[in-house]
Amino acid sequence: MTEKSISKMNGFLGVILLLLFAGVAVACFSNFVVSGNVFMFIAAFVSALAMLLVLSGFTVIQPNQAKVFTLFGSYLGVIRQEGFWLTVPLTKRNTVSLRVINFNSDRLKVNDLEGNPIEIAAVVVYKVSDAAKAVFGVEDYKEFVHTQSETGLRHIASQYPYDNFNNDYEISLRQHSDEVGDNLTNDLQKRLEIAGVDILEARIMHLAYSSEIAHAMLQRQQAKAVLAARKVIVDGAVSMVKSAIGQLSSEGIVELDEEKKAQMVNNLMVALVSDKGSQPVINTGTIY
Repeated sequence: MTEKSISKMNGFLGVILLLLFAGVAVACFSNFVVSGNVFMFIAAFVSALAMLLVLSGFTVIQPNQAKVFTLFGSYLGVIRQEGFWLTVPLTKRNTVSLRVINFNSDRLKVNDLEGNPIEIAAVVVYKVSDAAKAVFGVEDYKEFVHTQSETGLRHIASQYPYDNFNNDYEISLRQHSDEVGDNLTNDLQKRLEIAGVDILEARIMHLAYSSEIAHAMLQRQQAKAVLAARKVIVDGAVSMVKSAIGQLSSEGIVELDEEKKAQMVNNLMVALVSDKGSQPVINTGTIY
């Protein structure tokens, strides 16, 4: 069942019509009182009934709002245009907000692609695009959005690792939040199409390891950072030692055999790579 328009007319024209029926009813009833003509009484009764029917057809539509109309269980249509309207009388009206809605999910505990327990939450921005589907497609479209958002978030979180430690994956939850958010948006759009809802944006707003492994994962991240830093230090030290030995040899400052080069390399590497300050030792004799 999809959204369609219902027949309507300007509400102020409906007021004129209402006054016309009221005038006819008063005139006919007055004539009946004077003349006793039963046909005048019937006309007055019919006019009064028509007046009541017109009254039941008035409706007001607020900005960014839609109303879904049904008559005795039959779906008639929807009015989206704001204003004062006269439509089919005796109808039941379901009001649906067309405003943008911001929904923050609860923090969910799920397992990522590698099986690590993580905590994740998302913010979902959506609006109703089809009022008829929102009313008739699901029992409660807001509750449906909340439930499906959590289901979609669990599904997406299980498709990626929390972090890409060994560069085994193209996308991780922590490093590629934009890509993960786009995939979450597409997934939710498919799930919520039945409710006539458009997902404008879905983004991860909270991401962390669960408490039982958070300390161990923090140590792992720290160890990775230390190793990366040490690698930079070692690469720089090797370059500096190579440059020093090459400059000494090319300028003829000192003649170094292989054993002397090895000892110089050892001393320089220890001094450059050590994370503590080195104490210089002055050798007044030979290096042997």
